[in-house]
Amino acid sequence: MYRDILQSTAHRKSLLPEGSWIMTQKWNDLLFIHLPVPSNIISELLPKGLELDTFDGKAWITIIPFRVTSMRIRNLPPLPFINSYLELNVRTYVKRRGKTGVYFFSLDANNLLAVIGARILSLPYYFAQMRMKKKRKIEFKSRRKGKTSACLDVSYRTSDEAFYTDESSLDYWLLERYHLWSYRNDSLYQGDIHHKQWKVSNVEVYISQQQILSYFPDDTIIGNPLFHYASTKRVLFWPIKKVE
Repeated sequence: MYRDILQSTAHRKSLLPEGSWIMTQKWNDLLFIHLPVPSNIISELLPKGLELDTFDGKAWITIIPFRVTSMRIRNLPPLPFINSYLELNVRTYVKRRGKTGVYFFSLDANNLLAVIGARILSLPYYFAQMRMKKKRKIEFKSRRKGKTSACLDVSYRTSDEAFYTDESSLDYWLLERYHLWSYRNDSLYQGDIHHKQWKVSNVEVYISQQQILSYFPDDTIIGNPLFHYASTKRVLFWPIKKVE
């Protein structure tokens, strides 16, 4: 299985990372909520060393709720207590020294051990109360623990056959990202991942509450959202390293 994933690279814009992958996860029932935003607002929030990446001059933020399963370190069995949990990511699109990827504003999860471990690795994780129900549609609810009111209530249901996106499309530009950056203690960190090309479907989405972007100005969203759904994806991770 892993050899097949590693040999599938035609959809990448960059080479596979050097060295061996160290961790794997399976991502399930992913909803991508892509939101167009003003470039100047996002640029001001990026740390030194990262440049905003845009498509036709437009910047984007993406909110992604999903379920993590089958998490394990390479050559070891699934990790007890943290091999399955819910997660909610908020990211934007950036580039650095010729590489395109994503910068995480926040990552919420409902497993405290996973949050602590990720924060040790310099990722901006937060502990949240979450719930996902899957029947005719998928319902996802998240409330971050603590003083903040960051939350998301959303339901979604696929409406079409899954498809691969065209390399010149906005869909491809938003989805096929294999480098990630985070910022902590005046230092920039880079992580690298790999998986097979995304196969997504169009999806019907109803957002009843969204305050996960509460730290942005009220007029941040400047256009209609774009949605994608993916049923599952096996992902390989390389070590996170300080780059600045």
